[in-house]
Amino acid sequence: EDEQIVAEIMRRRFFPAVLTHKAWEGFRFAGHEIKITEATDCYGAVVWPSALVLCYFLETNSKQYNLVDKNVIEIGAGTGLVSIVASLLGACVTATDLPELLGNLQHNVLQNTKLKCKHQPCAKELSWGVDLEKNFPRSSCHFDYIMAADVVYHHPFLDELLLTFDHLCQNDTVILWAMKFRLDKENQFVGRFQTLFDLEVIFDFPSLNIILYKAMRKGRMQS
Repeated sequence: EDEQIVAEIMRRRFFPAVLTHKAWEGFRFAGHEIKITEATDCYGAVVWPSALVLCYFLETNSKQYNLVDKNVIEIGAGTGLVSIVASLLGACVTATDLPELLGNLQHNVLQNTKLKCKHQPCAKELSWGVDLEKNFPRSSCHFDYIMAADVVYHHPFLDELLLTFDHLCQNDTVILWAMKFRLDKENQFVGRFQTLFDLEVIFDFPSLNIILYKAMRKGRMQS
């Protein structure tokens, strides 16, 4: 079953028939063809399989996880695929990443959502652990969902990542986090994450070494 679903997920990706001067990949989600411009010079500008897993889950579980009119923030949005799919499914989305990735992120988000979404998504700078209360004040920034795909990979700022999850997550916020397991240091982050959040596996793909988690604040997990 795992391999059948993985094959279905990977079929959502397509490539240009003709080579162009800009590298891009195409994806089919939420009834749309999504064109993602990539950059090969940094981790954050490539679409990783964890993002496809999360997009597939959002699309195929849109009744249980109804995103219409929900406030969603994606951390480490990279190329923006997850944010785009969440927007096409009706969410009000804030896509965030480092300042050097914002240009490409904004381009992809705008190109794939303009005049197609109920709420026009926005791209905003978020350096993990930096000026969180200033840029995302808890009194006025309430998110129904925090989404993250492959945010732990090869990253030296895991303390800051945990701090960011903690700041953005309120008692009724649901975290949807897709993680590919690679290195011990990164895998240990899951244990640290569980000191603050209740964690539930909702999708497991052994063939990809990817797990999709649902998380909520300790003691607040809802069925």
